[in-house]
Amino acid sequence: MSTPLSFNTLPPWPEYGLMEDFTPHAEKWLSENKKVALATLVKITGSSPRPLGSEMLISEDGEIAGYVSGGCVESAIQTEAVACIKNNTFRMLDYGANSPTLDVQLTCGGRINIFVRPIRNLADYIQIRRQAMSARQPIILVTDLNDGEMFFTSKTLPSETHLFQRTYTPKVKLILVGHDPVTLALVQLAPHFNLDIHILRPKGPEFPPQGIPLSQYDRRDIITALSHIQFDQWTAVYSLTHDAETDLIVAERALQSDAFCVGILGSRKKIPQKISTLKQAGISDEVLTKLQLPAGLDIGAQTPMEIALSILSQIIAIYRAAPVK
Repeated sequence: MSTPLSFNTLPPWPEYGLMEDFTPHAEKWLSENKKVALATLVKITGSSPRPLGSEMLISEDGEIAGYVSGGCVESAIQTEAVACIKNNTFRMLDYGANSPTLDVQLTCGGRINIFVRPIRNLADYIQIRRQAMSARQPIILVTDLNDGEMFFTSKTLPSETHLFQRTYTPKVKLILVGHDPVTLALVQLAPHFNLDIHILRPKGPEFPPQGIPLSQYDRRDIITALSHIQFDQWTAVYSLTHDAETDLIVAERALQSDAFCVGILGSRKKIPQKISTLKQAGISDEVLTKLQLPAGLDIGAQTPMEIALSILSQIIAIYRAAPVK
C-alpha cells in the first residue's frame, strides 16, 4: 500500500467541527464530481472528547466536515482518508494510549479507533439520508468493518463484532407559540443547536421573522394550527404567549402527543393553578412529568437571549438524559 501524502491543510479555526448535518457538503462535493470518504469513531477505550459514532466527511482534495476528536487526530485522518479514496480501500485507524501510532496521542489519555472508507455511491447515500430526514424517520447506517461495505436499514440488526451500526435520528423540532422577544431570541439561537423551528402565531403578520421558512409558520387559529402539527418523539413544544388560555390549550394538546418536552413561560406563582387545570382536563401525573414550568433552566436569566438560552439548555438536557430512539 502506498504511503499517503501529508496534507496538513486544516483551517486555523475548526469551523468544520461545528457541523452536525453533513449532507449539504456531500451534495456540494457530488455536484463537483468529487469522491468522498466517511470516517467514524467506532471504538473508545477510556475517555474520549467525542461520543461513539462521531463522524467526519472528507473529500478527495482534503476538505472536511465534522470531527471525531478534540482536534488531536483530524489532520492525520484527513491524510488517511484521501489515501483511501485514491486507492479505493478502507482503513481502521488506532490512536491514543498504547496504540501503535506513537506520534499521534490524545490529550485525554484515552484510545480511539476510527474506521475510514470511501462512500462508493455518494448520490444514493445523500438520497437515502434526505428521504429519512423528510419523513422524520430514524435510519441506521451499517458498516462491515471487515470489508468497508455500507448499507442503510430501518431496524437495528443483531449485534455482530464486525458490524458497526450508526443511527441517524431526525432533527429536534421546536414548536414555538408566541411572538415576544424570547420567541425571536429562540429563532436566532436555535439553529446553532441544529433545531428545526416552527412558529404558531394566530392572526400574526403575513410573513414570519427572518430565518423561518413560510412553510414553518402558521397564522391560523391555535386549534387549527395545532391539529396540523406532527408531534413526534423528537418534538419539543414551548408556549410563550403570556396568555393563560392559549398556553393551556397548547400544553394539553402537546402533553397528549409524543412530544418529549413541553414548556410554558410564566410566573412560578401560577404553576399550581395551571397544573390543576391540566389534571382536570385528564392529564395524568405521569404525563405531566414532560411539562416544564416555568420554561427554562434556572440560570438567573433576565434578558430575552438569556431566557432563550435557558430554554435551549433545558431541551438539550432532557433530550440527552433520555435520548429517544
